[in-house]
Amino acid sequence: MNIIDVRQFATQIVGFLLVLWILGKYAWPPVLGFIEERRKKIADDLEHARQENERAVKLRAELDQELKGIEAKARVRIQEAVTEGQRVASEIKAGAQKDVTQRLQRLQGEIELERDKAMLALKQDMVRMTIEATEKILREKLDEKTQRRLVEEFIGQAGATPGVAR
Repeated sequence: MNIIDVRQFATQIVGFLLVLWILGKYAWPPVLGFIEERRKKIADDLEHARQENERAVKLRAELDQELKGIEAKARVRIQEAVTEGQRVASEIKAGAQKDVTQRLQRLQGEIELERDKAMLALKQDMVRMTIEATEKILREKLDEKTQRRLVEEFIGQAGATPGVAR
């Protein structure tokens, strides 16, 4: 059996307490300060990361909202462009119809004018031919003034008769 030497045990306890006191006075404060600084830095980094994450989430939500707004604006602009295109197309169509109507009216006027000219020329040719024919037949009995009056009366009656083209 070993007996514990009290002096040696007391010396070891005093030495341990002395080392503990020296470590507590000189070594532990810097180590604890370093550990505290490290803990604070980690906590600050975690807080900064949390804030950056929140900011990123907010920014993503804002960008998503902005993208939806841009898409809505694009749809509105596309619809406006389609509406404008339809309006322009209807204006072009209306303009073309108006132009065609004006041309038809002008052509109808020209046709009527040409028809009237042809009728007048035909009437004059008929008068001339009738005068020439009558003149040959009645050269001695009627003078030219009387012949012309009779022919014009005849043509006037022929023009008033239904079924005769004018």
